[in-house]
Amino acid sequence: MPTYLVNTHAQPNGDHEVHEANCHHLPSVEHRKYLGHFESCAPAVSEAKKTYPQSNGCYFCARECNTG
Repeated sequence: MPTYLVNTHAQPNGDHEVHEANCHHLPSVEHRKYLGHFESCAPAVSEAKKTYPQSNGCYFCARECNTG
C-alpha cells in the first residue's frame, strides 16, 4: 500500500495537497505531515481533512482525488 503525506503549507487557493511518498512534487521536508498507508488516495484525503478540512489530492500522483 502506498504511503501518503499532506502538505502542511496551504496552496494559494487554501488547499493542502495530499501526495504519495514517491511523488516528484512533494513539498519540502519541513512542510510534510505523514498520513499513513492507504490503498488509494480517497482514504488518505479523508485522513488529511481531519487536520486540514480543505485538503485535495495532488494533480500528479493522486489525480483521481484532485478536485481542481
